Amino acid sequence: MSDSPNDSLFHQPASYVERLAYGAMFAQAQPLEVEIGCGDGSFLLAYAAHHPERNFLGIERLSGRIGKLDRQGRRAGLKNLSLLRIEAGYFVEYLLVPGSVAVVHLYFPDPWPKKRHHKNRLIQPPFVQELSRALTPGGTVYLRTDNAEYFAQMLEVFGGDTRFQVVETPGELKAVVTDFERHFNAQGIPTNYAAYRLRA
Repeated sequence: MSDSPNDSLFHQPASYVERLAYGAMFAQAQPLEVEIGCGDGSFLLAYAAHHPERNFLGIERLSGRIGKLDRQGRRAGLKNLSLLRIEAGYFVEYLLVPGSVAVVHLYFPDPWPKKRHHKNRLIQPPFVQELSRALTPGGTVYLRTDNAEYFAQMLEVFGGDTRFQVVETPGELKAVVTDFERHFNAQGIPTNYAAYRLRA
């Protein structure tokens, strides 16, 4: 990746059927953190700025959101941030290099509240299995949601997978609040947090 401040942070992989080449995405090799569904980018921008010693990869389906994040990231001069527009399940299963991700952030995924749509929820056993392959030994998944029913499903799915153990979400991480989260907290809707570490 060039050091020019005008370079887009948006990454176009050489292939969508081969694992990512991280060396083409980041200026230097550092521990990798991934945010799945980075939304408005408020968390990723703040956290990447505070941790220049780590690389951050944000993925998002919606072009408008990722375009805005690209512009903001370039204005902030973030050299440790790369962006990819892609569907989450495919990305985790086919593009992430096995055993390469230190941390996954998954905040406020679509809760698909109607019962008949629950099958569309991202946090399901097959997806968690793919996450376990992508994580480094001891790698961590951090979760947030405002939906209590979906949160119960998250706890059930991760709790039923013996590859993971429950850990605490650090206070430093909780202090980085997304714009979406701030909006709902102001309405009295609390954030539910969970974190799971892949057993080494």
